[in-house]
Amino acid sequence: MTTRRRSRFRRPRGAVEHVAAGIVALAGAVLVLRMVLAVGRVLLGGWPLLVVAAGCALAVAVVLRLRRAAAQRLRGERLARLRLTLAEVDALSDRQFEFALRDLLIRDGWSARQVGQQGDQAADVIGRHPRRGRIVLQAKHTKVGGKVGSQVMYQVKGTAGPAHRADIAVVVTNGTFTRDAKAWGDKHQIHWVDRDRLRAWAEQGVALNDLLGLRDGARRRAFGRPAP
Repeated sequence: MTTRRRSRFRRPRGAVEHVAAGIVALAGAVLVLRMVLAVGRVLLGGWPLLVVAAGCALAVAVVLRLRRAAAQRLRGERLARLRLTLAEVDALSDRQFEFALRDLLIRDGWSARQVGQQGDQAADVIGRHPRRGRIVLQAKHTKVGGKVGSQVMYQVKGTAGPAHRADIAVVVTNGTFTRDAKAWGDKHQIHWVDRDRLRAWAEQGVALNDLLGLRDGARRRAFGRPAP
């Protein structure tokens, strides 16, 4: 049976070993001190950058906080002017739904009118905005759970520019869209507002331009015609 030797440090013996151990300890201490001094020089030399970085981070945090507060204030003001719950929207008639969409546009700063009637060429509400151009809404009021298909998207795409000179075209429903309808709309610049987005717009006070990502001053060629 073999016995394993336990490795352990041996204490210095004799004057020579004590001197050698002292030299090693002193060298280690000097090395640590040099590292500390080097880090200190870097920090002292770079303190203006640290101050600038901290100031920038604080400024960004303040700006974001102010923007959130402003957005909440504007949302509250919009809701004070008009708020519709989904239950109220579901109870509307088709024509009342069109007028409700008109009123929501007006609440968001558009000048808008209801135009839906027989032969309206896929436009129920038309609005104007000084920075966002001309918008056309096609309203599809359905029973809860009803789905809007791609055919509606085709109709709006075909008439938004030629018939209504639209910069922005939107199909709005209190139901849902088929997957193909949403994909086709996204591909061909036909915006869609389904039940979830309608809740955010009508009930929670999110502006339509924020909901759809419509930027101010972003008027461009739409539906094959130059913007005026």
